[in-house]
Amino acid sequence: MTINLLIAPDFAPERFAGWHMLNTLLQKSSGIAIHLDTPASAQEQNDKIQSQNIEAIYANPFDAATMIREQGYRAVARPIGKSDEMVIAAQAEGAINQLEALKPGCTIAMADNRDVKLIGLRLLEAVDLVEADIEWKITETYHAAARHLIKGEADAAFFLSEVYHSLSRLTRSQMQVLIESDLSDISHVVLVKESFAQSELFIQALLNLKDSAEGKQVLAELGMEAGFEAMTQEDGEFMIDLMDTLLD
Repeated sequence: MTINLLIAPDFAPERFAGWHMLNTLLQKSSGIAIHLDTPASAQEQNDKIQSQNIEAIYANPFDAATMIREQGYRAVARPIGKSDEMVIAAQAEGAINQLEALKPGCTIAMADNRDVKLIGLRLLEAVDLVEADIEWKITETYHAAARHLIKGEADAAFFLSEVYHSLSRLTRSQMQVLIESDLSDISHVVLVKESFAQSELFIQALLNLKDSAEGKQVLAELGMEAGFEAMTQEDGEFMIDLMDTLLD
């Protein structure tokens, strides 16, 4: 039997090969046949979860909270020391050079990533902007959001920090960071479906990656040098409470 491992679509493109390396090593270590799924957008991810049996997911924290509550998943692991931070950026030479310059009616470009949006809105509370004040330009990818910003089709853009810092030097030179979050408590997590019979073998293979030279190489490819740590049910509930706080 082959199980499905789905990776949330918000990783930097240069990590793509790393996920395939991780999948190969997990199969070798666990003895489980694993099909890797890398949807290109949040909509494609949702479609796959609705139409297929996805036994394991590397999910962003917002989606993870919903999956744990409503779709029969539990949080089992997270990358060590790799929190989900986000950047609000503007054009390098544009009129917006500080957060306070963003006013009601401004346009913000972003990929369809709800936790990034929630964190960004929390940061914008400092300048009295709420979601209804903003015209949203939702794109398929962060690179598309950057293009809209650079062309002057948006006043600002939201990015996952890792993705922003992975953009080419030329692209970043045409933008400026207005603010970068520093939350540290929110991260992507690995979820397994309650019905996944071999989940313990899968989890152990994941947690043991940092203990081998081959595993360390794969983790470095993914920018997760410290590897994964186990999560308890209480850890999962704490994460859900944090996401609820962001939503309130």
